[in-house]
Amino acid sequence: MLALYIILGLLVLFFAVIFIRTAMFKKKPDVEIFNNEEDFDKNKAIENLRTLVRFKTVSYRDKSKEDDKEFSGLIEKLPELYPNVFAKCEFQQLPDRALLFKWSGQEDGKPTVLMAHYDVVPVNEEMWEKPPFEAILEDGIIWGRGTLDTKVTFNGVLSSADHLIAQGFTPKNDIYFAFSGGEEINGKGASNIVDYFEENGIELALVVDEGGAVVENVFPGVKEPCGLIGIAEKGMVDVKYEVESAGGHASAPKPHTPVGVLSKACTKIEDNPFKTHITKPVAEMFDTLGRHSTFLYRVIFSNLWVFSPVLALLGKIQGGEMNALLRTTVAFTQMQGSDAANVIPPKASMVSNIRLNPNDSVASALDYLKKTINDDSVKLSIISSMEPSRISQTDCEAYDKVAKAVASTWKGCIVSPYLMVQCSDSRHYGRISDKVYRFSAMDLTAEERATIHGNNERIRVDCALKAVEFYIRLIKQC
Repeated sequence: MLALYIILGLLVLFFAVIFIRTAMFKKKPDVEIFNNEEDFDKNKAIENLRTLVRFKTVSYRDKSKEDDKEFSGLIEKLPELYPNVFAKCEFQQLPDRALLFKWSGQEDGKPTVLMAHYDVVPVNEEMWEKPPFEAILEDGIIWGRGTLDTKVTFNGVLSSADHLIAQGFTPKNDIYFAFSGGEEINGKGASNIVDYFEENGIELALVVDEGGAVVENVFPGVKEPCGLIGIAEKGMVDVKYEVESAGGHASAPKPHTPVGVLSKACTKIEDNPFKTHITKPVAEMFDTLGRHSTFLYRVIFSNLWVFSPVLALLGKIQGGEMNALLRTTVAFTQMQGSDAANVIPPKASMVSNIRLNPNDSVASALDYLKKTINDDSVKLSIISSMEPSRISQTDCEAYDKVAKAVASTWKGCIVSPYLMVQCSDSRHYGRISDKVYRFSAMDLTAEERATIHGNNERIRVDCALKAVEFYIRLIKQC
C-alpha cells in the first residue's frame, strides 16, 4: 500500500511540474520597433528590380552554358540604376563575379556586411505562365526568375543605400555591400570576398544574407506571422552508393541484383533515420514561438525534457520541416542501373542528398551510413560536401538590430531565431564572424515560396517595397 501511495505521489509531482512549467511558459516581451514610416521613390525601386530581372544571369556548373554578356550587362547597368551609391561608395570587382562596395562611415568601429547574389537558376520557359525574363508587371505582381531569389534583396540593399545617400545620411560605421554571381552553383565569389576581409584584417560587427522570411503557419499552434532569422544553416553532402556484379542475362538472376542490394540499403537508411539533436537555433525557436502556441503545444515545448522523444517519433513518421529541424535528413534522389530491361547491370548506383544537423559532420554522417547499411558490397563515396555553418549569437546588439528592423517593417510578426535547412553564401563568413544572420526581407505565402527555383517565380510589388524599407531601417542602426 505504501508503494502505491509513493507512486501516486510521484505522479502528482510529475504532473504538477509539467503544468507549473507550462504556466510559466509565457510570451516574451515584444521586440522594440520604429514607428515611423519610411518614404522613398517606390516607382524607381520597382523599375530597378524589373531591370535586374531582365538580365538572364543564369549560372551553370558547365560554364559553356552561361552567357557572360548577361552578367557583365547587369554590372554595367548598376551605375545608372543606383547613381548615388556609385558616387559615394568605393566599388571593386573580385574574382568569380564578386562585387564589393564600401560605404565609409563616420567612425572606425566594426563594419556591417549586407549580402545578396545576382545569379539565378535555369528555367523551363514552356512551363511558365509569363516569360521568365521580361519582368512583366501585372495586377501588382512582378513575374520573373530571380524576383525572390535574390534580386529583390540585391535591389533592396542598393535602393535603400541610394535613397539614404540622397538624403545626406552617413552610417555610423562602414557598411559593405557584398554580392556574388555564382551562389546557385556554390561558386567562389562570396569566399573571395571573405578572403579579402581576412587578408585586410577587417573584423565584422554584423552580416545579413538571404534565409528566413516573414511566414505564416510554419509552427504548430501559432497563428501570427513569424519573422524567422536564421542563425545557422545545415551542412550538405551528396553521397554516391555503388554495387558491382558480373552482370549477365536477367533470365537466371541471383537472389539479389545490384539494384536489389541498393534498394535494401536505401530502405535501411530510410527506416533508421539519424538521431535527433535539439541544437541552439532550434531550442531558441521552440522557446520563442512555443510560447505563442496553443495550450497543448505549450505543454510540449515547455517540457522538452519529457516530450522530445515524441517530437523525434513524429518527425520519423511524418518527415517535413519539423523533422528537418531536428535531425540530419537523407533524401534519395537518383538511381541508375542497366540500359536494357533484360540485362543485369555490372554496376548500379544511387545518390542521396544529405542535410547535416549542426551536431553532425560529413565524417560522422558517412560513418553512420556505413554502419546502418552494414554491407561491404555497397561502396560509398562523397560527390560534394560542406559542413554545417557556425552558429551565430542572439544575445547581442547585432541580432537585436536585425530583429528590430524585422519587427518594425512587418508589425505584429513574432521575431524568432531558427535553423536554416538550405545552404547560402553566408556560410563562408563563419570563419570570421559569429554574427551572421540569414533573413530574406520578404513576407511570403507557402505558394510564393514554392516558386523559388520553380516555375512562375514572382513577387508582389508591396513585398518588394518592404525589402527596401527593411534595409533602410537596418542601415540606420549601423
